[in-house]
Amino acid sequence: MRKTLLALLLAASMTPAFAQEKTFELKLSHWVPASHPLQKALEDWGAAVEKESGGTIKYKVYPAQQLGKAFDHYDMARDGIADVTYINPGYQPGRFPIIGAGELPFLMSDAKGGSMGLDAWYRKYAEKEMKDVKFCLAFIHAPSSFHSRTKKILVPDDVKGMKIRPADATIANFVTLLGGTNVQSSAPEVRDIIERGVADAVTFPWGSLVLFGIDKVTKYQMDAPLYVTTFAFVMNKDKYSQMSDRQKKAIDDNCNTEAAGRVGEPWGKFEDAGLDKVKAEAGQEVYALTVEQTALWKKASEPLIKTWADSVRKAGTDPDPAMAELRASLAKYNALTQ
Repeated sequence: MRKTLLALLLAASMTPAFAQEKTFELKLSHWVPASHPLQKALEDWGAAVEKESGGTIKYKVYPAQQLGKAFDHYDMARDGIADVTYINPGYQPGRFPIIGAGELPFLMSDAKGGSMGLDAWYRKYAEKEMKDVKFCLAFIHAPSSFHSRTKKILVPDDVKGMKIRPADATIANFVTLLGGTNVQSSAPEVRDIIERGVADAVTFPWGSLVLFGIDKVTKYQMDAPLYVTTFAFVMNKDKYSQMSDRQKKAIDDNCNTEAAGRVGEPWGKFEDAGLDKVKAEAGQEVYALTVEQTALWKKASEPLIKTWADSVRKAGTDPDPAMAELRASLAKYNALTQ
């Protein structure tokens, strides 16, 4: 009886502290289909936060542009239309120049290590570049390349005269540099613009190529680690500021480099698995580059490094140490392309 009374008194003494905590239901928004691995990544992220907050932070995931267009997701987090959003910084050329380093060709070799290397490096720059939101984590998908409806793209000169939907701002610059024309669209719109002939080709990862049905409208598939795309989870600052210290810790413990790896790894495996699926399809021409062809692509991409450096310098950051730090971080996580 005495032990029971003590337990009740202890529980009563703890209740006010937790009773003062407001319960939140976070709106987690993204723009790919619910069948995409990002859906589970956000569900797992929300579940971890809910558990660590003692159930006081709940969540609901809104896929497929339900709350807003893909290009708007950073501003949606800033303005509170959603609480946590998935963003592609390269969808808005010039707005986030520093993180654009991750988009440079032939830099990253692995989705998990690349995600962790990018995230660990970008944290100090995010405070400046994404100051309108609470930066949560950065990650990438598996290395990817060109997929064409009209012809094989073997060397940089083959891009001349083609209409290409680029994955990000850096690839858009590359297409322009090579004499091609960029056709802008979000990922869910790519199949349609290729099918209608608005675009001839796209840069896209393998698993998503199948998921979005783009393999049904393309035939010539380059198998080369040409590029990756950088992504991030960002959060509304006001919502975060309303939380208790315990709740903020639950968020912070899932907004770190380890969490970036947890998001990047399964998505990377999903994309890598798409290669074999495309190879098994009738009528597909999946081709690798020769050593000589790869050398031509690397040479052709060199001006992109200067373009990135110039944009970063204009934003008030020294690009040389920034790039050295990124390469060192990628090497630490075994994701630097040799």
